[in-house]
Amino acid sequence: MTITDIVEFDKKRCKVFIDAEFAFVLYRGELKEYGIKTGAEISETVYEEIISVVLSKRCKLRAMNLLQKKDYTTRQLRDKLEEGLYPKELVDEAIEYVKSYKYLDDERYARDYIAYHISTRSKNRIVQDLITKGISKDMLMPIIEELYDGESSDVEIEQVKALLVKKHYDPDTTDFKEKQKIMAFLLRRGFQMSTIRKTMNYFDEE
Repeated sequence: MTITDIVEFDKKRCKVFIDAEFAFVLYRGELKEYGIKTGAEISETVYEEIISVVLSKRCKLRAMNLLQKKDYTTRQLRDKLEEGLYPKELVDEAIEYVKSYKYLDDERYARDYIAYHISTRSKNRIVQDLITKGISKDMLMPIIEELYDGESSDVEIEQVKALLVKKHYDPDTTDFKEKQKIMAFLLRRGFQMSTIRKTMNYFDEE
């Protein structure tokens, strides 16, 4: 195997190409340690050590460090690790590693996200947010049904009430144009028009 190119990845690291194909990213000091330079040969033994020891450990540590700072879904963590150009098999290995210690748990992430946002966001908005973050519908919908417990319409009416108060909605003083702006705001939050109208009617009847 021949080192055919070494390209700067950032100030501290370089991308290494073997036989004209990208192989891995190493720190500059590691390039010297392993004698990696353009045109040099790299043995199978050295290659395996870099992949299975150096980079495997580094990928796991990167995953751990990321999760110490904030919670991630599996997809989000995979995306972050792939930004570091770790080989796919090492990314898979790192994800399974942190999952085995319960540091990465999509169901827990979904439950925590719902609990945090349930008072300010519609159910539809929360579902879309979590799907975008990589939570599967098969996992998510049973959690939604459990946590909302069939009371989503009442919950959302209370949410819209709170937002209307925050927007200083008053049916006696809010003109048509401002009312349309408020309704558009609520629609962007994921609330259905029927829920918005029902809640506004509640204010009208008070």
